[in-house]
Amino acid sequence: MHAIVRQGAIAAVLTAGFCWAPGAQAQTPASADASLYIIYPRDGQRIRGGFPVRFGLRNMGVTHAGDKTPNTGHHHLLVDVNEEIEPNEPIPTDKQHLHFGAGQTETRLELPPGKHTLQLVLGDADHKPFAPLLASKKITVTVLPPRAPRPPQSSRAQR
Repeated sequence: MHAIVRQGAIAAVLTAGFCWAPGAQAQTPASADASLYIIYPRDGQRIRGGFPVRFGLRNMGVTHAGDKTPNTGHHHLLVDVNEEIEPNEPIPTDKQHLHFGAGQTETRLELPPGKHTLQLVLGDADHKPFAPLLASKKITVTVLPPRAPRPPQSSRAQR
């Protein structure tokens, strides 16, 4: 599974590397009425080629990694992840755990054809999940193979 992420993901990953610090700090409290969701694509959608993913958050703010302003965090997009998130550990950084530490609220994904799951998790200044966990519903999208090229049309004069 290979995901190609655009729109500042390099900055997000670099930011992720500078903000991780080992330690057994308590989880950052989340706003009790906060909710995290995927605006687009819709659950069950069939998509051909690359597609945008738009992140939604209610009753909290989005900021860059490292910012400890209360009731703010940054997005992490989980692609085809089945394991539970460790509540006291930073969210991993790899091709399945995409960090948006510059405060991005959307990205563009290029995934291979097939079924894929997407889920958002909000991370605090240190990339750790909030308490309680702020995660979107896990959605499934199906990426369709590229269309086969159509044969050239012959003109009436050639018939």
